[in-house]
Amino acid sequence: MANFYFEREVRTPFSECYTIVEDDVAVGRVDVHFAEGVVHATINVAESLTTSAIHDLIDTIDQELVDSVGILRDDMIFHVHQGRDLGVYSGPKYEDNGGGRPHMA
Repeated sequence: MANFYFEREVRTPFSECYTIVEDDVAVGRVDVHFAEGVVHATINVAESLTTSAIHDLIDTIDQELVDSVGILRDDMIFHVHQGRDLGVYSGPKYEDNGGGRPHMA
């Protein structure tokens, strides 16, 4: 079983965002949204994670981030995306770098 832990980035009254860490390496991000009776989680993970590791991650999120909060829910929905991280973009203005993509701030 993979050894995942989470570093909280932000919390609102109805959601939380975490960096997913495995063996001291960031391997993704999870956004958890608490709706009435349903918890939605969007998981973005590195290309290197196997299907088995992703299933372990889902179980860990369910146990450590949802069950531990004590939220009553009828269902939990996971949306999983796998790929490479392109960076974090921030700021009110993005400049064109010739390719039509914003610069990282």
